[in-house]
Parts: sequence; C-alpha cells; structure tokens
Amino acid sequence: MKVLAVADSDSYLKWAACLLADLPEGCATELVVVRTPIAPSPEQIAAAVGGRESPPVLSARSVRRVAERTRPDVILVACTGPVVDVLVAEVFAGLRPRPVFASGLPGISVPATEKAWLFRSGCDLFVVHSEREVTEFSEIADRLGGGGAVGLARLPFLRSKAVSRGGNRVVFATQAKVPRRREERELILSSLAELAARRPDLDVVVKLRALEDERQTHKERYHYQRLWREMGEPGRLAFEAGSMHDQLTRAAGFVTVSSTAALEAIALDVPSLVLNDFGVSAEMINLVFEDSDLLGTLADLAAGDFRPASAQWCAANYFHPVERNDWAGLLAGLAIARPRVPAKSLLDGPEHVAARRRARLRVEVPPTMLRAGYRAKRRMRRYLRSLT
Repeated sequence: MKVLAVADSDSYLKWAACLLADLPEGCATELVVVRTPIAPSPEQIAAAVGGRESPPVLSARSVRRVAERTRPDVILVACTGPVVDVLVAEVFAGLRPRPVFASGLPGISVPATEKAWLFRSGCDLFVVHSEREVTEFSEIADRLGGGGAVGLARLPFLRSKAVSRGGNRVVFATQAKVPRRREERELILSSLAELAARRPDLDVVVKLRALEDERQTHKERYHYQRLWREMGEPGRLAFEAGSMHDQLTRAAGFVTVSSTAALEAIALDVPSLVLNDFGVSAEMINLVFEDSDLLGTLADLAAGDFRPASAQWCAANYFHPVERNDWAGLLAGLAIARPRVPAKSLLDGPEHVAARRRARLRVEVPPTMLRAGYRAKRRMRRYLRSLT
C-alpha cells in the first residue's frame, strides 16, 4: 500500500508523521507539507518528524504533481478543515485511479462538532482517538450524511511505553486559542512565577507551541513570552519550544488550560493539573477533562498541587486497549476494495463556492503575497468607510 500524507501546520505534521510510522510493515509512505500561511518553520518541521528526513514544503500544484507521479493508494490529508476540503474537492480532483482519502483530527476532539465533520465529509476514512469520539462523530455522520467510515487510533504519542524519569521541572503547556483574554494569561504567568518563588528547587518552564515569529495551527493573539516581557519579567520562568516529550521525561509536574499534552503527561505518569478558573466548556476545549480528577485552580498551581488522573476516566478517554484500534485495518480494506461509492462532500453546493475559493488562495498563493493582499484589502475598506 502506497500512502501519501499531506500536512499544513505543525500539529497536523506531527500527527501525520506518527500515523505513517504506525502503518504495517511493507507500506510505502511519503510525507509533504502544503504551503499555506500557517506552514511550519524548518525548526518545527525537524521537531515534528523526530530526526527523520524533513519533508518538502510545496505549493498545492506541486503536491498534485507528486500525487500524479506516485499514484498513491491512499492520501492522508492531515490538514485544517478548509484545506482538507479544497485539497480533496479540487486539488486532487480527477486523479486516476482515485485514491482513498483519509483525514482526522490530531488531538482532543470532545465534544465532536458538525463543522469538523463537514470539512472532512469528502474523505473515506475519518480518524479519531477515543471510544467517546467514535460514538459522537458516528452520531453526527448518521444525522448529516456524507463522509465514510470513522476509525479509531490511539493518539500517536500515547503508544510509547516510556515512563518519566522524574525531574525537577514543572511544565506549563500553552494553548493558542484559550484562554483568550490577555489578563487571564497574565494570571497564569503570575501563578507560575509564584510557584517558582515558593519552590526554588523547581524549574518552571512555559512550553511554547511556537516561538513568536513562527506560525502555528491557530493564531495566538497574546503570546506568553511577549506578555512576560511586557509584565517586566516579575519572576523566574523559562520559555522553551521543541519536543514536549523531552520536557515531560524531566517533569515533576504538568499544568495546562487545555492541551493534548495533558494526555502525554498522564501516559508518562507525571502528576498534572488542568486549570478550571476560566470555565469548563466546549469553548475552553477542556470539557473532556470532567471527572478526570485533574481539574484545579490557579491557587493549586501556585501551591504545586498536582495529581494523577482517574483510572476510570482514562479507560473511556484515549487510553483504550490497543486491540480496539481499527483505523489501519479499515484503511487497508478501503485501499484494496477502492470504494465503489466514494465519500461525497456535504460542501459541494453552490453556497460553498466562495469559501472554497478563499481556501484555494491559501494553498495556491505564496503567503507573503497573500498577507500583502489582505493588508491592501483592509486599507481599502478603511478608506471607503472614511468616505461615508
């Protein structure tokens, strides 16, 4: 089975690289990055592929040519929703023989959303990572139609049997989308600094998803390192990028507001804390941690009160037995049979043409030109408003 994987950002690239590595022996795989405004930097790419040869960053047209040259049985479209839709519906349209299209989500996907399904409804296999996610997305599929099978995989970084060696650092895993408000992020930094002051034996590390000048899957309005400088650096904190796994193998404690890294910490038996000061909801992307025994407050963080996760919660969320994983088998079956009725996107109607056109620009136009065009458009709008 020949598999071509296409990623568009740092988190999706890590996910794709791990899924490819988990395929059965004998599979021929190729990994590329499609050029978009959120394409990872060379440093992010190197960290994502874990020492393997770095994949090239290509325009959408060049990715199409790779598919035409290699004629893959499967294309794993490991991208954000709009990019998945435009690649499958337009960029890869008309490939003969038609490959099987697979996609999915690289982290926690609770609660399941219709939006995630709609963007990937043109794919024959949708990969998620817990029994709960399979149930929720299957219910959406039954209600909306479109798409193909829903497959279960263990999150790639939870498959290792490695354990933490223990250490003297507390790792705070940032999340680009939440909390949204500047003052909330400042409260987190202040609590981390308070912990560092109380516990001089600990190194308190803010683990960044990306450096200030690097792109990531979701735009981060208030970057923690920049906020820390603007606060006058009132304490002893370190800011580091790179591998989360390396951080956790040296961790005595882990904290986040909402990050898939919490699962990696659980897998490595690192005592953890998920902050609930800003709410527990779908909007905060932390609803999944209800009943996990990990929810706590900024006061708990300042006191260094980390704890283990509930075993019952773990069994239902992401730590299912390995024999329950069926995604690779489903993929192989689809590749052999080639779906006689390919998955049909729910976004094929005329009302979605404009959105696809915008997504096509993101994968066709060089990011510097695209950003210049956006700036010019905003200036024109401001000018026209000034005339009214």
